[in-house]
Amino acid sequence: MLNQTSVTEFLLLGVTDIQVLQPVLFMVFLTIYFLNLAGNGAILIVVISDPRLHSPMYFFLGNLSCLDICYSTVTLPKMLENFLSTHKTISFLGCMSQLHFFHFLGSTEAMLVPVMAFDRFVAICKPLRYPLIMSHQVCTQMAVTIWITGFFHALLHSVMTSRLNFCGSNHIHHFFCDVKPLLKLACGNTELNQWLLNNVTGTFAMGSFFLILLSYFYIVIYLFFKTRSCSTLHKALSTCASHFMVVILLFGPVFFIYIRPASGSSMDQERIIAIMYSVVTPVLNPLIYTLRNKEVKEALRRVIRRKL
Repeated sequence: MLNQTSVTEFLLLGVTDIQVLQPVLFMVFLTIYFLNLAGNGAILIVVISDPRLHSPMYFFLGNLSCLDICYSTVTLPKMLENFLSTHKTISFLGCMSQLHFFHFLGSTEAMLVPVMAFDRFVAICKPLRYPLIMSHQVCTQMAVTIWITGFFHALLHSVMTSRLNFCGSNHIHHFFCDVKPLLKLACGNTELNQWLLNNVTGTFAMGSFFLILLSYFYIVIYLFFKTRSCSTLHKALSTCASHFMVVILLFGPVFFIYIRPASGSSMDQERIIAIMYSVVTPVLNPLIYTLRNKEVKEALRRVIRRKL
C-alpha cells in the first residue's frame, strides 16, 4: 500500500470548528459510544452464554452486534480524542487503516442484514425445512464468506486510495478517513477510484437491499395468503417492520453518500449523514432487534440473576 506522495499525515477537521460546542459534543458522542458498547455487548454475552439462544437467528444477531461494536470503534475514539485536542492529525498509514476497517465492517454488515432477512424468510415460509437449510454448518459458512468478502471489498478501496498522489492540502473535511473526502485531496486522475466507489460499492448496496426487499416481500405474501390468524400476521409484520427500519437506517445514508454523484451533496451534509450510519445506527440496532424480543429479555434476566 505504498504511494508516491508528499503528504505524511492528514488533518481531520471533524464535525464542527465551533470551539464552544467541542466539549458538549464530546459528552454526547461519548454517551452514545458507551450505550453502543453496553447494548451490543449485552447481546453478545447473552447469545454466547445462553444455550437457548444458540439458533441461526441469534447467531447472526451476535455477528451484527460484534460488527456494530467494531464499526463504531473505528471512528468514534479518534473523533472523541479530536474534540479535546488541538492536534487533530492522523498519520497516512493510520488514515488508510481507518478507511480499510470502516469499509470492511460496513460492507460486511450490509451483506449480513440480507442473510438475516433470508433466515426469517426460511423460518416463516419453510418451517419444516428450516433446520436443514439453516444448519449450524451452513450458517457458519455464510458468516465466514460474508466477513472475507467484506475484507477484500475494503482492501480494494484502501489499496487504490493509498496509491493516489497527495501533493496539496492535507485537510480532510470529515471526522474520519473515507474515500470521497480523500479523493478531493488527490492530485491527478481519480476517475477509476470514483468508478469503483460508485459501481462496486453501489452494486454491493443495491444487491443487498434488493435481496432484503425480496425476502420481506415473500414473507408478507406468504402470510397474507396462508395464515388465517390476524394476531400471527400482525406479529410477523411488526417484526418485519422493525427489521426494515434497520435496513432504511443502514442503506439510506449509503445510497446518499456513495451512489449519488459527487456534486450532488455538500461536505456538511455528508458528515451529518455519516454520523447517522456510523454512530447512531449501531446504537439503535440492539433496541430495534431486541426491544420486543421476549427470548432475549428473559435471557438477559437469567444472566443478571447469575451475576448477582
